Parts: sequence; C-alpha cells; structure tokens
Amino acid sequence: MPRRHRSGARSASEWGVRGLLALAAALLGYASLTRTLAYPIRVSNPERAHAMSSGDGRITAQAAQALAGVEATPADRTQADRLARAALLQDPTAVVAVSTLGLDAQVRGDTAAARRLFTYSQALSRRDVNTQLWAIEDAVGRGDVKDVLTHYDTALRVSRTAPDLLFPVLAGAIADPAIRTALTRTLAGRPGWGDTFLTYVAVRGPDPQATARLLTGVRRVGLSVQGVASAEIINLLVFRNFIDDAWSYYAAIRPAVNRRRSRDPDFTAGADTPTLFDWSPINDGGVSTSIQRGDRGGVFAFSAPASIGGPLLRQTQLLAPGNYRLQAQGSGIEQPAGSLPYWTLTCADGRELGRVSQSSGKAEGEFEVPAGCPIQTLVLVARPSDMVSGLSGQIDRVRLYPGGHTGRQEDGT
Repeated sequence: MPRRHRSGARSASEWGVRGLLALAAALLGYASLTRTLAYPIRVSNPERAHAMSSGDGRITAQAAQALAGVEATPADRTQADRLARAALLQDPTAVVAVSTLGLDAQVRGDTAAARRLFTYSQALSRRDVNTQLWAIEDAVGRGDVKDVLTHYDTALRVSRTAPDLLFPVLAGAIADPAIRTALTRTLAGRPGWGDTFLTYVAVRGPDPQATARLLTGVRRVGLSVQGVASAEIINLLVFRNFIDDAWSYYAAIRPAVNRRRSRDPDFTAGADTPTLFDWSPINDGGVSTSIQRGDRGGVFAFSAPASIGGPLLRQTQLLAPGNYRLQAQGSGIEQPAGSLPYWTLTCADGRELGRVSQSSGKAEGEFEVPAGCPIQTLVLVARPSDMVSGLSGQIDRVRLYPGGHTGRQEDGT
C-alpha cells in the first residue's frame, strides 16, 4: 500500500509538471502568435501592433516614431522618447528608436544631442530614412554639397518612397551650378535611381534650361540619357521659347545636324521617342502612319480611309528668313491630282507659306520664309480621297534646304 501511495504521489507530481509545461508552451505560442501578427502592421498601425506585442523592440520603436510626427505636441514627444528608450532596452539595435530620439532632440533645439544620436543611428544602419533626411538637412546647413548628395544617394538607394520626397527638391536644386556639377559626379557612379531621376527632372523639373545643362553634363561623362528624357526636355524648351537651348541640346545628341535644313532625309534615324526636330508620324482620326525599314534605308508609309484627311508627318524647323527648296520622292501614291497629299510649311503663328503636291515620283517646290517667323513646321497632309480604297503610299526621301543650290551641292557631294 505505501508503495502504491508513493507511486500515486509521483504520478500527481508528474501531471503537475506537465501542466506547467503545457501552460508555458501555450503562453509562448500566444506570444509568438501575437508577435507574428503584430510585426506586419507595425508601420501601418503601430499603436495596435504595440498593444499586441509590447515587448518587441522594433515594434515599440515604430510606436515611438508614430508619436513623433510633424503634428506632435510636446506631450507626444515626451511619450515618444519614453517608448524609444524602452525600445532600446528591448533591442539595442532598434535604429528607428534612435532616430526618433534624435528628431525630438532637434525639435527641442538640442542640435548637439541630435547629432550624437543620428551619428549613432547612422552607425547602426544606413537604411533608416529619417536618419538620412536629418543628415541631408545638417549637411545643407553646413554648406557641404558633397555630403548632401552622399546622403541623397543613400536615401534613394534604400527607400522606395524616398523619390517622392527627394526628387522634387533635387530637381529644384540643379539650377545651382555647384550642385549640378556634384550631382553629375554622383550620377556618373550609375546609382539605381539615376535614370528615373533624369526622366523625372526632364518631365517635371521647374527649370528646363538647368535640366538641359545637367543632361549635357551627364552625357559628357559618358552616360547615356534615355530617349524619352531627351525628347521631353527638347520639346519643353521649344514650348517655353528657349529655342537656342533646345537646338544646342538636340545638336549634342544628333551630331552633324544643320539648322538651315530639314533632317534625316532617308528616315534612318530610328528614334524611339522622336523630338520636335525629328520626323514624327501622326496617327489620328483613322490615319495610319509609320517609319519603316526599306531597301535603301527607311521609308515613311501611310494610309487613310476614303474621305479621311489630315496631317501625316511633321518636323519642326528653325529656318532663317529666305527662300527654301523642297524635294521629296514618293511611291505607291495613286490618286487624281485633286486628292494628292501635299507638303506645307507653316509658321508658329499659323501662317501657311505654300503647298507642294506629292505624287509617285519626285515632288519639287519652293517656300519663302519671311521675317518674324523663327519657328516653322514642315507637314505632309492627306487630302480626303474619293477612291473606295482610300489613300496609301510611301515617302522614300524628303529634303528642305536653302534655295539657289542643287541637292548635290547642298549635300556637299
């Protein structure tokens, strides 16, 4: 009997231990589950995440950062500091907690403390955006352009959202030659954000002339500029009436062009994103146009349904006042004289300077550019056709050049 009693006692003890272990396992499982559920929402809902898992230093740090926003009151910042210090006790590597303490110190005017904290934050990790933003502001205050761009580069490399904040500021800063020069050196290192920024500044930059100088500088250090960026800045310069700047940049990307004549007579440039100074096919109102490879270079092909007319092809010109001659070679254009497409040269103010009909074979004619017409557009226009098949054909070659010379003389051959 005593032996059975001792056996029963041992059994009860074992069950007690097992019960405690089970309870501990359940508590650990609950803690693990809440931490697992809390971590993904630590940024979107830091308060709830902290309520679910108050012992996780990274989550506590996010809760502290949320309290230290732009609209924070002094009481909010005091609470943020308390949470940030708690986060560092839980996890000494919680960089968000350090940057929050640094931000609050800066807001209170304690720049020395802020600098110590942000230096420590930088040592922990370069991936904290707030640390990089503070470093940018600090470098700006010291007038250290190189350091400013170093931290810009870091922030843009590590944060997907940084471009939304930093690109507009950087685009506005390139008007300063010193910043533009330093930025060119940074871009020469081919950072992953470089092409995106160049396209951004070409499309949305506030100073197109400064943008053109930046793009020119980037090209001089051996970097390529995407065609869309070049086209955007050239077209914007033209629209803003910075004609000489537009042409200078265009001449830099299209060697051997001549301002006194049309360009790309054989349609061989192959620009994916044409500028106003390039041939631009027009596809509007049912008209179909394209520049294609031909047997001897390129050809411009076009078609339009019956009774449909309108512009087919255009190129902006910067011709000085004087007489100019048009020569164009067409093929496959079978239309009566009254339905033939025609070339026209118009001033920017809408004045038409003449028309030259285009049939299969060679078309020739002259235009007189008057004074007060610094920008012109050469356009191929389709007349509405009465034929059931509509209009179709192609242009194999077209040239507009100063009158009084033959085409062979103008080509220098």
